[in-house]
Amino acid sequence: MNKLIINADDLGSDKARNDGIFEAIQSGIVTSASILPNGPGLSDVLKRIQSGAFKNISWGVHLNLSEGAPVSTGNIHFLCPHGIFLGKVLSQRLLMQEGDPDLEDEITREIDAQITLFETLGIPLSHLDGHQHVHIFPAVLRAMIEAAQKHHIPWIRMPNEPEPIYLDSTLPSPLAEEGRRFRDLGSHARSILLASGLHMTDHFRGLYLKGHLSIQALESMLRVLPDGLTELMVHPGRIAKNPQETPFSSFSTLDREQELETLLNSKLRLILKERKIILTPFPEPP
Repeated sequence: MNKLIINADDLGSDKARNDGIFEAIQSGIVTSASILPNGPGLSDVLKRIQSGAFKNISWGVHLNLSEGAPVSTGNIHFLCPHGIFLGKVLSQRLLMQEGDPDLEDEITREIDAQITLFETLGIPLSHLDGHQHVHIFPAVLRAMIEAAQKHHIPWIRMPNEPEPIYLDSTLPSPLAEEGRRFRDLGSHARSILLASGLHMTDHFRGLYLKGHLSIQALESMLRVLPDGLTELMVHPGRIAKNPQETPFSSFSTLDREQELETLLNSKLRLILKERKIILTPFPEPP
């Protein structure tokens, strides 16, 4: 049996992105979402969730150690030497380090603060993943596992997606290289997570569809979807009409709106029905 979680990342980055994700949720296509703890649109997300209008949706924490301001207080000069995170490239370089107790202490405190924030706000968390997949980087992995265990978050994203055989066009080199890097990190992390008691889906898809999510690519991917439970990572949104200059300014752009339109395409439901693929949020762990 094929079960598919369609999870939208970056909920909370701004209102336009929120609008697109909630539109996809209301359509019944997106079944799960991961929320940025430090996104400018977090209060908007909270109001919508607390309205009670969204049933049978799983909410997760989208751990962020690369963009915007930290949630924790105190001295975090490795992660945020100038009061904000270092950005994607420098943060990933930093988080590839392993065995630095001071850095790992900062990571532990920041992860705990981000998860605790959601608990304080009353948002139930079914899963944990990372913005730009930072949760599986060497300096972060063990702190992430301990935090998930401490806060009773059962599901962890494992982005060890094999290179796609279903895409007709050649992948851009940066996207292919990034996908391979996350796949290799995920494969290493999976062996450690298997001993932790936490849960992972059987399969993961979406690394190679970022910025290339079309109905044709989705159909090709779904036609060869293996049996079991799969998480598909997506990034829908609406274009921000009056974008503010923040670390999240690029989160609500035309490519996000094109991705949303793909997910709302009526052909997608027909493909899911034809392939007998069941949409689901993150289930109760086995």
